[in-house]
Amino acid sequence: MVLLQPDPFLNELTSMFERSTEKGSVWVTLKRSSMKCKATRKKMETAGETIEYRCLVRATDGKKTISTSLSARDYQKFQASYATVLKAHMNALKKRERKDKKKTAEPEKKQASSKKKSEPFKKPAAPASKASQ
Repeated sequence: MVLLQPDPFLNELTSMFERSTEKGSVWVTLKRSSMKCKATRKKMETAGETIEYRCLVRATDGKKTISTSLSARDYQKFQASYATVLKAHMNALKKRERKDKKKTAEPEKKQASSKKKSEPFKKPAAPASKASQ
């Protein structure tokens, strides 16, 4: 995994998207991280020091993995640039086939109406009670 600065990360992410337009996928994950091991964080907490958490952004296309680490100050700028990269490469998505509710409801109504047209089931006549005889 290669840890890059934010701008080279976006450039490499763009090239990943371009390589995967015909076939393949790109996975991007964002995670809060202090970039310190657990033991170091525990020592800092007991000493009363504040831990600066960063945003770890990873991207992979299955073959190559890249990542970058962002501070809270850099995150807004990165997010705007990241959004433009995503918008530019969303054209490779396949359009989802939706079932039209009206079309699926019409065959069900036709089946229900055909059942109504057929002869309804008749109950057998109740036997006469002894009191009426």
